[in-house]
Amino acid sequence: MQSPRDTGIFSWPVRVYYEDTDAGGVVFYANYLKFMERARTEWLRSLGFEQDALRERQGILFAVRRVALDYLRPARFNDLLWVTAAIIRHGGASLDFRQEVLREGDGTLCCRGDIRVACLDAVTMRPSRIPDNLMAEIADVF
Repeated sequence: MQSPRDTGIFSWPVRVYYEDTDAGGVVFYANYLKFMERARTEWLRSLGFEQDALRERQGILFAVRRVALDYLRPARFNDLLWVTAAIIRHGGASLDFRQEVLREGDGTLCCRGDIRVACLDAVTMRPSRIPDNLMAEIADVF
């Protein structure tokens, strides 16, 4: 695991389990989104923020607003992957991430995506400004 404070890029390991694959033993395309979600959650945790605490204490949550993925090479059962997350842009109520899924060992880029995450008011589900304390942490790694 790599801290975003080191390079601006966070990395999280993911092992491909049998349940992640299709009948051909290749990662089912939608599961790359799950891997990326895990990496963004762990990125946020590495900055000292838990999603449930943000909802309970600050009344916000994050939801995916837009996704664009490129599937480049297959990942297969039992591969160890590294999933990266790096902020490429931010607004008052949104974060844009560039994420990659790479196979450990040979570094093959399996999947790349741009994901926009919106900050929402947990009650109204309307856009909400990202809290200043979180933005301060993001500014340290952006």
